[in-house]
Amino acid sequence: MSVQTASPKTRDATWTKQDRYPTRLRQPQEALWQPRQEEVVKGRHLDGPLSDAQLNRFERDGFLFEPNFLGESELDELRKELAIMLDRDDFRDRDFSITEPQSHEIRSLFAIHHLSRRYDELAKDERLMGRARQIVGGDVYVHQSRINYKPGFHGKGFNWHSDFETWHAEDGMPEMHAVSASIVLTDNHHFNGPLMLIPGSHKVFVHCLGETPDDNHKQSLKQQELGVPSNDALRELIKQRGIEAPTGAAGGLLLFDCNALHGSNANMSPDPRSNAFFVYNRRDNACVQPFGARKQRPSFLAHQPDEVWTPQLDTH
Repeated sequence: MSVQTASPKTRDATWTKQDRYPTRLRQPQEALWQPRQEEVVKGRHLDGPLSDAQLNRFERDGFLFEPNFLGESELDELRKELAIMLDRDDFRDRDFSITEPQSHEIRSLFAIHHLSRRYDELAKDERLMGRARQIVGGDVYVHQSRINYKPGFHGKGFNWHSDFETWHAEDGMPEMHAVSASIVLTDNHHFNGPLMLIPGSHKVFVHCLGETPDDNHKQSLKQQELGVPSNDALRELIKQRGIEAPTGAAGGLLLFDCNALHGSNANMSPDPRSNAFFVYNRRDNACVQPFGARKQRPSFLAHQPDEVWTPQLDTH
């Protein structure tokens, strides 16, 4: 079946290719999805901490879980720093601090590698950056960082989505040369809303419907409604590939492809769930003008290479 593509247009001085991943469309495509255009693992020739077997698993499934990535002393430091950040009054009611839809509890804190020296050190840790380079095939920078916190009993879920679909449509990320690293700061089990993924879904791009309104991030960060695959696409992919929810003790590392479809249920347990989350984008894949929105999202959501961000740059 044919796949509609956008007309070629100049995005900036260096980006003149066609949009290979049309989304936020007015009308459905003939096909539910299109094949991915880029390779998944691009840095097998590079030295790094991941073995061939691990890279093969990431290539196949679109994600890889490594237990015991961090030791208890490092975890204690990170959890103490997290508690300090969550308690800061000057971080509340700011654009980069996202609260639960029905409460004032912080569920996400963005740009943490700019807000905290300890998390900046973690973002630049060679154990993470080395893994990212092996997967994306070149030098990387942090496109986005955040803490996800899902409080016991009250933490809400998140709809199925591909991060790349949002980053492509709303941030202007051209191609699939990014990987997410999620470090488990508290035990993740089946009842406190762990991340769920569809294995192999990273190998297709699901077109999504609905034009992007201005400042869509103000709604989507609380509850995503645009950029969500159709039920027909999800039903077919899950029928073919199933659902997995990597769980494990605090200290584990989940690497997953930028295009892997994922979501989460509400936290039905008394146990909070928190994760430190870093997105590594290849430097030659830096964001240009958005492919499905009139303007880019604020910089706390989408950093440029070597950008120095401070909270004063964004309005309350």
